[in-house]
Amino acid sequence: MAASKMVMASLNHCRPLTCAAMVTTSYPTRLVPHPPDLIKWVRREGGFVHQAVKIFQDGNNGFGLIATQAIPKGSELIVLPDHIPLKFGPLEYENADGATSVLINLAQKVPEELWAMKLGVKLLQERAKVGSFWWPYISNLPETYSVPIFFPGEDIKNLQYAPLLHQVNKRCRFLLDFEQQVKHSIENLKPNDDPYGGQDVDASSLGWAMSAVSSRAFRLYGKKLPNGTYNDVPMMLPLIDMCNHSFNPNAQILQEQDPRNARMLIKVVAETPVKQENPILLNYGCLNNDLFLLDYGFVIPSNPYDCIELRYDGALLDAASIAAGVSSPNFSSPTSWQQQILSQLNLDGEAPVLKVTLGGQELIEGRLLAALRVLLTSDMETVQKHDLDTLKSLSANAPLGIANEVAAFRTVIALCVIALGHFPTKIMDDESLLKQGVSTSTELAIQFRIQKKSVIIDVMRDLTKRVKSLLAKDMTTAQI
Repeated sequence: MAASKMVMASLNHCRPLTCAAMVTTSYPTRLVPHPPDLIKWVRREGGFVHQAVKIFQDGNNGFGLIATQAIPKGSELIVLPDHIPLKFGPLEYENADGATSVLINLAQKVPEELWAMKLGVKLLQERAKVGSFWWPYISNLPETYSVPIFFPGEDIKNLQYAPLLHQVNKRCRFLLDFEQQVKHSIENLKPNDDPYGGQDVDASSLGWAMSAVSSRAFRLYGKKLPNGTYNDVPMMLPLIDMCNHSFNPNAQILQEQDPRNARMLIKVVAETPVKQENPILLNYGCLNNDLFLLDYGFVIPSNPYDCIELRYDGALLDAASIAAGVSSPNFSSPTSWQQQILSQLNLDGEAPVLKVTLGGQELIEGRLLAALRVLLTSDMETVQKHDLDTLKSLSANAPLGIANEVAAFRTVIALCVIALGHFPTKIMDDESLLKQGVSTSTELAIQFRIQKKSVIIDVMRDLTKRVKSLLAKDMTTAQI
């Protein structure tokens, strides 16, 4: 997004904000210098906050929640009644006035993959509104977000990873286009019908709202449907959204019906005993670092769910196999029976999905592993003895033979070497840059690319061990 677009709209209740640069203070500042006490507000509005739960400054990471004394497992930490969450779903669409109708029309223009912007248009309205019910919450939100759409252009390049660059550019283009749609929708409206009260809404303020929602909202149960199920509604949960992330959380979110009025209560409950001075932690999801950086503005070192994306390409696989010493690969020219299996794997045919991954929980995505195994053998009969699930499984014990498995693993190792070669810097270079002291956005970009390279190296190490083990097993078998 152009730097000229990084100027926040000046909205009521707020001083003018600038987002041309990342946060330069030691911690992210909030929308107003001295916002209302959020815990007091939640309690005043009928919510519950455990007496030991307090807001604390989490170093350079902003704010979090901490236990000031030990809290037993199963204790309710926070309870929000139905009217406190900020949401914008089917219930809000009913009996819509002029301003709400405008927001509904805008939300319908947002693609589903950018769902955060749907709630974001409502958040911006509440931020602009004098006397908004949610102002005590909104005023506590960060002034800026450390997500890549707000990175300077040079630091977007510093990510060095094409799939993420594509997503960042797509989001920036969307915000610039959506700015024009918003301006067109609200021009010439009567003052009462303008959801933003005459305030200017530009790509930067829209980006702030989308980032606020993507980094803080939870997708929870909404309205009960006639079939007894509930629809899925994104909600911003005041105070609850100050819990930081961990893959080993000590708390969880539950939804229960309030016995007094049958409305939904949203609770945070201690999943394990919480020790004194420990933060209250939730699991945001088993996400890779692309999503953590795009939506939350942070990178997790040694993330067990991080992976790299590759495009399934026959010519690239042929080159990798040749580099690995595999004789006569035919990825570019599969036989008809091999092609049929590729179609079943959705790697060939009318609308193939060619994005495959390495790393994460699978190590090698099952579809890629099955394709490698099948294309590195000419033995159709042996292949047909196994179902697709077996061919896709890394835990399957060399279903097409040890030589085939070794060839498949060596091809992936060679693919990893090629992927590493696409990064213009090495990990040692990156670590040296971090020691020099860099801006927040540069630091995040470097941390992100270090983790991607580490994923590739970890895959290579793992597969190298597997190859050695297979060859040793083959040698032992041959001697017998």
